[in-house]
Amino acid sequence: MLLVVSCSPYRKINQSAHKNLLNDSILRSAHIGISIFDPGLNTYLFNYQGNKYFVPASNTKLATCYAVLKYLGDSLPVFQYVIESDTLILFPSGDPTFLHPDFSKQKAFGFLKSNPLPLAVSLSGWQEERWGSGWSWTDYSEDYMAERSGFPVYGNVVRFRKEASQLSVSPSYFRSSVTVDNPTAPGLFPSSVVRDIASNSFHVTATGKRELSIETPYFSDNGLTQLKLLQDTLRKTVVLSNRKQIPGSLMTTVYSGPVDSLLRLMMHRSDNFFAEQTLLMVSNRLTGSMNDDRVIDTLLKTGFSDLPQKPRWVDGSGLSRYNLFTPQDFIALLQKMKTDFGMERMKTILATGNTGTLANYYKTDSSFIYAKTGTLSGVVALSGYLYTRKDRLLIFSVLVNNHQGSAVRVRRKVEQFIKAIRERY
Repeated sequence: MLLVVSCSPYRKINQSAHKNLLNDSILRSAHIGISIFDPGLNTYLFNYQGNKYFVPASNTKLATCYAVLKYLGDSLPVFQYVIESDTLILFPSGDPTFLHPDFSKQKAFGFLKSNPLPLAVSLSGWQEERWGSGWSWTDYSEDYMAERSGFPVYGNVVRFRKEASQLSVSPSYFRSSVTVDNPTAPGLFPSSVVRDIASNSFHVTATGKRELSIETPYFSDNGLTQLKLLQDTLRKTVVLSNRKQIPGSLMTTVYSGPVDSLLRLMMHRSDNFFAEQTLLMVSNRLTGSMNDDRVIDTLLKTGFSDLPQKPRWVDGSGLSRYNLFTPQDFIALLQKMKTDFGMERMKTILATGNTGTLANYYKTDSSFIYAKTGTLSGVVALSGYLYTRKDRLLIFSVLVNNHQGSAVRVRRKVEQFIKAIRERY
């Protein structure tokens, strides 16, 4: 009887895997890994190269999400502060929500605005580079590759859009650094923005063809740009302090909003900047400094030590092709999330059908899937939770590397495979 129970699901899933993925003409030469796990039975229903390593793209954010949920608590710490010699000294934590337009409640900014003391900021905790290991530097002016920093301000990007027939630049601090091609174009719609790689000089091409809102990363200049922005916004002097970190018990922490409000945006739209900064926030909490290598080494020896295969994990977002995870690693991570934080909470954080990065996918009966996508050139990934027609909860991971077809077509093939499992198991 046990043999029948274990073999029947395997046979059905194997048939579907070959029909929808493994035998497809654009995937025959690709590297594919599939793992399907039944947490109720605590057993794998299907493994196809489940223990092999793959570039996971933004599925890496699942690892970051777990670390944030486990180690940051319920609220995001923006900074700690101490008052010395009648000066307010800040020790930022890397919170990406500070003055970010997606977060209207800015308690930390209100605190700084109302405090009459001179302000100094210590960046001693920042021990990283502006870009992650293995990132494609040629993408430096793309919106998905905002520079990392110890004290992010306005999401570390400049926003260009049309406003009342004028070109709007936000923060306005950068307006004098913008040159515009075709400045008399009707409506001044920005069509492209390019920034110098090591300065905050922006070149905008404007047309009257269609309205666009463009976000372009600004040059952090080792954190000095953020301090200038803060000074400009507060309209008070902000200086750089050489004060080193002091014991936390001697400082006061200022928080922003709930952790889950950030994680939901991070996972639904696959926000690289939020992922990078929150992993650095975990680093600051666990190691006293913001450094990827240090925090990842710590996590792999502690909270992630029970993963089936030790990942090669190098950044928070999955922008780097140096990242290598197995499908079974993601099964284990998702199982830990379910156990430690509960399915109801995970349902609010992960995208479901026809929402977020799953928009236009799994549209029919959409609430049966909660998952994280991943996409790079030649890479398509999807890992998450699946409720079958019989209301059984499964955990799955499908990783595709080195395909040479359309990413949309590969995602559709994965969708067919996942929907077939839902119908048949």
